Amino acid sequence: MCGITGFFSRSGVTGSAPLLEGACESLHHRGPDGGGAWVSPDGRVGLAMRRLAIIDVAGGRQPIFNEDGTVGIVFNGEIYNFEVLRKELEAKGTGLKTHSDTETIVHLYEEEGVECVRRLRGCSAFPCGTRNASGCF
Repeated sequence: MCGITGFFSRSGVTGSAPLLEGACESLHHRGPDGGGAWVSPDGRVGLAMRRLAIIDVAGGRQPIFNEDGTVGIVFNGEIYNFEVLRKELEAKGTGLKTHSDTETIVHLYEEEGVECVRRLRGCSAFPCGTRNASGCF
């Protein structure tokens, strides 16, 4: 089982990459196959994860973002119906770069917003969102 961590601030309090990377490293036992961290340029949002690679071992490194970087995700779990959802997204012209269930969630979120969770079959935990005008997720 992977480990996810992060921070979010509406008040203007900022986090830092070293703080987030330290939190992520403390989860190393939850995901020995890799990890990743991202902090927004304004320091108000951070996402990190440790990965136990099961699906798309080579290409599923997280956090994963959409093409323009406005939707990002760290994810723990497995989406059992991601291949069906992936085919639907590809039929609509969505260019997926990996074969991971995680990236499928990003693009499904772009299409359907928070309602996308109603279509996911599996077990999961993830923060996901879009950047609004003020740069917050």
